Amino acid sequence: MAFNNNKGELLFPYDIIDVDPEINTELLRDFTGEKTGFVQVGPKKYFFPSKFREASYHLYNFQSRPSDVYVATFPRSGTTWTQELVWMIANDLNYDKATAEPLTKRFPFFEFCVFMHEQTKQELLLENQDSLEKQNFVELVSTPGYDFLPDITEQRFIKTHLPFSLLPPSVMECKSKVIYVARNPKDVAVSYYYLNKLYRTQGYINTFEKYWDYFEKNLNPWMPYWSHLKEGWEHRNHPNVLFMFYEDMNKDLPATIRKVANFLKKNLTDEEVTKLTSYLSIENFKHNTSVNQNELKEVRILNPNEEAFVRKGKTNLKGWQKEYTPEIIERVEKWMEINLKETDMRFPEY
Repeated sequence: MAFNNNKGELLFPYDIIDVDPEINTELLRDFTGEKTGFVQVGPKKYFFPSKFREASYHLYNFQSRPSDVYVATFPRSGTTWTQELVWMIANDLNYDKATAEPLTKRFPFFEFCVFMHEQTKQELLLENQDSLEKQNFVELVSTPGYDFLPDITEQRFIKTHLPFSLLPPSVMECKSKVIYVARNPKDVAVSYYYLNKLYRTQGYINTFEKYWDYFEKNLNPWMPYWSHLKEGWEHRNHPNVLFMFYEDMNKDLPATIRKVANFLKKNLTDEEVTKLTSYLSIENFKHNTSVNQNELKEVRILNPNEEAFVRKGKTNLKGWQKEYTPEIIERVEKWMEINLKETDMRFPEY
């Protein structure tokens, strides 16, 4: 590792390059939340908005703690569900606090600042000019995780979509716990498409067919998808990492609760597992105001005309077939076949 001699901090180890200008123009037309452009990071070309360039050094030098617990996923892989599950177990099933405080506060998003372009932020502040409280909230969610997380004195719970290679080295060095969740890309792509339409920081305005074209070419944040998952898979046997498949979580939630409890060294009775299973059931989860990001909707970060943040939460959706044309289905099957040849990772059967 290279060090900055002035501060003794790590230099960010990867090149950050601008996306091809012609492609960037096309992306900016379809993803209206970004105003400057996009970059690709390192040899795997992880894709991010332009602000990643200025944030990369600070993200990489964030000082993790042994008590920190991370939920790390590729987007739309059951992240929010896993966050609430992990937080509840680690906090001794404190339903009162879980109900009183939104998950975004209890389990902050490490790199969200990268997606809040200054121009988009100013638009949101202007739209919320009738409420100082709402403007302050916009400022709060725009604050980099590396600025406010060091001030938290209690145990920290941190959400991230960064792949292992872009996580702060301190995460693994100090033996923080990381729960990594992977999900079949057929479901991820549809759910991520709707998320990109929902979040104005992304502001996607084109069709699913066009979105799949970007997805397949790794032109969406935190992609390449396969590189991300393979890095997670490579860490599956690390003692401080718990690797799970969303499909297994969905199939047997009580077993998942017990697995996470064991990883976090917590003991739960059968009655406690049953109650938590009910609390986390998708039907109950969709109506849980502390996890469905109403606070973001109130300040217009979420587009009110799009689907809710917590959608169907199921696997092998019959619904995704209405987004996937026969031509796209053929492409996705071939794409999966090619990439799965390069790894022994296999998604559970639906």
